[in-house]
Amino acid sequence: MKTIIILADGAADEPIAALGNKTPLQAANKPYIDMLAAKGKSGELDTIPAGFKPGSEIANLSVLGYDVPKVFEGRGSLEAASMGIDILPGEMAMRCNLICIEDGKIKNHSAGHISSEEAAELIRFLDKELNDGKASFYPGVSYRHLLKLKGGDKNLDCTAPHDVTGTPFKNVLIKAEASDAQETADYLNDLILKSQELLKNHPVNLKRISEGKDPANSIWPWSPGYRPQMQTLQELFGIKSGSVISAVDLIMGIGVYAGLKQIHVEGATGLYDTNYEGKAQAAIDALKNDDFVYLHIEASDEAGHEGDYALKTKTIEYLENRVVKPIYEAVKDWEEPVTIAILPDHPTPCALKTHTNKPVPFLIYRSNGEADNVQAYDEFESPKGAYGLLKGKEFMETLFSGK
Repeated sequence: MKTIIILADGAADEPIAALGNKTPLQAANKPYIDMLAAKGKSGELDTIPAGFKPGSEIANLSVLGYDVPKVFEGRGSLEAASMGIDILPGEMAMRCNLICIEDGKIKNHSAGHISSEEAAELIRFLDKELNDGKASFYPGVSYRHLLKLKGGDKNLDCTAPHDVTGTPFKNVLIKAEASDAQETADYLNDLILKSQELLKNHPVNLKRISEGKDPANSIWPWSPGYRPQMQTLQELFGIKSGSVISAVDLIMGIGVYAGLKQIHVEGATGLYDTNYEGKAQAAIDALKNDDFVYLHIEASDEAGHEGDYALKTKTIEYLENRVVKPIYEAVKDWEEPVTIAILPDHPTPCALKTHTNKPVPFLIYRSNGEADNVQAYDEFESPKGAYGLLKGKEFMETLFSGK
């Protein structure tokens, strides 16, 4: 049996008046995705355990069947694995965004989706200026980077910047959740303020401003943790071999700890302009050799964060025409049975511009399987399917059960 999960990050939403009170999933023209729903079985999945915020790190770990309260050690440590950066005992890792602050408020979490090249220059500059033997900065993709601390206490209240756009940044600086963590909180907040002084007149930002773009004028560290202890998917579900395909370090890092091979696709950006065809072909090629492929597409999530419902609908149609259709057409006549699952990790409603913890719709199509009565894939039809509401690892257990 060959199995592929196509993860449409943040694709679920709420009805939008401008779309005729439909969600982007309902409004999008997606005959292949709906056909797979009609030929397969559907349900909805609760991906966010109680007590956790609906971040992609939590949701994707949950989709892949991990016990999140036991294994989660922050986003930074997962992204570090993708970047080939080891987190040693006594070290702490954090996601480090480059953000745009305007009039003292967080304008956006992405510094206007700064390019990886511009961002790398800024992060290397900050590492040179702020690396005191305790803090180290490592460039990632676009606005997503890594901060590693020697020492450091992870008992911190950190705010994800995409959750607080429009908020004065001083209101959401890092707070200690335990007295022992106060020194770490103070140190990190000092880094934020120092970064603002260093970045405001950097040539990269002066050029961006002259071009009408948002400057990357502050760092924003969040999601702290130590090195995680995770079983591989081979150990959990008996998968013999598997691959992960994503433009996002977080997902690739989860894949590393899950025992999946990383497949990097040229032109994969994590935005609406990503190389959909390249990712689809990479998935098809991987599926010829591996039992399992985790194909992650970020574009719908970013459109949701921008509040752009038209773009979000378009990203779903890109997923349909440039990913799902070619994958289905390539594998539909294979002798070995193929299972295709499609789902988001969490909703990212355009009206809220951030994640929510509502269950997400999913479909599971098996080339040798049976169908339920669901005829379309969306937030309202899928929950009527044969699988009903699943939680956490129940999705992966169901996926590999053959039922």
